[in-house]
Amino acid sequence: MVPDEVKHEPRSKGIATARKKKPKELAVITECCTGCAGSPACVEYCPVEDCMFWVPDEDHPPFGRIQIDPILCIGCKKCLSKGPDGCFLDGCPWDAIVMVDTAEVEKEVGPMAY
Repeated sequence: MVPDEVKHEPRSKGIATARKKKPKELAVITECCTGCAGSPACVEYCPVEDCMFWVPDEDHPPFGRIQIDPILCIGCKKCLSKGPDGCFLDGCPWDAIVMVDTAEVEKEVGPMAY
């Protein structure tokens, strides 16, 4: 879990209970994230408390980007901008979020118990 002191506003709001099972896929922010000038669309659609959050760019304030806590992500895909067959959804307007197999994420962050 990402420490609270790293998570800055805006943060996602919603359910605060722990997920009941490990999802098959997790949302991952790519290098295409612009942070939407501090008003990211994706964060508004995330239904999980503190799963998506702002991380300031220490070298270039006031810029920053969004990050996702892989332990909190439920794999719902509400933050994405593209749905089945390329249909447009409401999430990230820059296509900067991809769904990645949970096993691939675990290679980076370590095994997740749930």
